[in-house]
Amino acid sequence: MPVFAFRNAGGFTSKLRYTSMAAGTTLPSVEYLVVAGGAGGGANAGGGGGAGGYRTGSFIIQTSNAYALTVGGGGAGGVANYGSGGVGGNSVFSNITSAGGGIGPGGNNQIGGDGGSGGGGGGRGTTAAGGLGNTPSTTPSQGNNGAAGTGTNNPFTGGGGGGGGAGSAGSAKNGGNGITSDISGTNVTRAGGGGGGGWNSGGGSGGSGGGGAGGADTQVGNAGSSNTGGGGGGGGDYNLGRSGGNGGSGVIVLKYPSTHTATFSGGVSQSTSTSGSFKISIVTGAGVSDTVTFSA
Repeated sequence: MPVFAFRNAGGFTSKLRYTSMAAGTTLPSVEYLVVAGGAGGGANAGGGGGAGGYRTGSFIIQTSNAYALTVGGGGAGGVANYGSGGVGGNSVFSNITSAGGGIGPGGNNQIGGDGGSGGGGGGRGTTAAGGLGNTPSTTPSQGNNGAAGTGTNNPFTGGGGGGGGAGSAGSAKNGGNGITSDISGTNVTRAGGGGGGGWNSGGGSGGSGGGGAGGADTQVGNAGSSNTGGGGGGGGDYNLGRSGGNGGSGVIVLKYPSTHTATFSGGVSQSTSTSGSFKISIVTGAGVSDTVTFSA
């Protein structure tokens, strides 16, 4: 099976594998990036929401197949008092599923949720552990763990949510960083974890790649950025009235030879552009299912 490799100015290598068929048909590969929705942050010194799972790779196109597509939505932020955020939605391309981010819990002894990346632990009461990333397990890993909340002493701070893919785990109150890819033609960082919310302290910063910052005292948590899978920030804790931020919706990016056309059945939003010898389709539209077929 011949393999042809192309390297652009940014150093990203794309491989086209052509399989000869009896009728002379050639089937190239499609590269994919599948990012799930980020989780919402918790209220009242709550943990930051975990970033959506982040998976990338390639496989051979079968031109007669209709491939499933779903973009995961972001989880809702937790509301007072001590409400936990919602889990992020899964994103799916064909048989590739990226898991939604694990919830950022409310403060008051609540542990972070497991998911594509783990949510940070709550920051009020006893120290609460962060959630586990890469749940369910994939190889390579789709995400990282959330950090524990610092609930044993004043000031209290929720833990940061984990970042996706080969990014980083949550660190103290700060969200884990996401990961950068140039599959869409430029370097874009996605899947940052949300920062923890604070009480008598500042909130944590959101991880690079769309993670929302945590709120300090009188502040609500910031939302994760749309179409990045970023986790929402935890809310502050002044007078028990500070909600967590919503998680950011996910995204699917498909890169395939410009000699082929991708046809979407309708439902998701998508935009397609041409860059050199490739087409790039960026698929958004959280929570809607669709299919895509490829033709020469």
